[in-house]
Amino acid sequence: MKILVMYSSLTGNTKKVAEAITAALPEESTLVQVADKLPIQNYDIVFLGFWIDRSSADNAMAQFMQQMHDENVALFATLGAYPNTAYAKKCMENAVALLPKDNTVLGKFHCQGKLAEKLVEKFKTLPPEHPHALTPERLMRYQKAASHPDEVDLKAVAQFAIKVREEFINKHH
Repeated sequence: MKILVMYSSLTGNTKKVAEAITAALPEESTLVQVADKLPIQNYDIVFLGFWIDRSSADNAMAQFMQQMHDENVALFATLGAYPNTAYAKKCMENAVALLPKDNTVLGKFHCQGKLAEKLVEKFKTLPPEHPHALTPERLMRYQKAASHPDEVDLKAVAQFAIKVREEFINKHH
């Protein structure tokens, strides 16, 4: 079985998660950045990882996803928000909607990650009435997010990858 793990990473969070997925899968699994533009038709499963930008997959991954057809896909994303929030769920739904309908989504995983320092600095300059203004509560969340992805996150995503692979094998053999 051939598995591709393709990712886009801004701060290194998504790369770290992609590496954990690849390490959990058989040795013949391939890890690449989305910019490498590897032909994906040669793979049984394609894991796609991205950072959340404007409530969906980042632009590089979004463009790639929109051109995919008839693939078995598992999605993973990193975002500064807590993984179990309505916003995180909405972001993943928006990303899934980028895929043409002839693709099969095998699973989704959201991992909290640190925010880009540049973004936090931008939030500090916003007026208090702005929806992304840096409040004490937000600053505390961003500081907590700075420790992610952590070992617990990486173990969880490894289990996600193993489960996706096993369910695919059970369904197709």
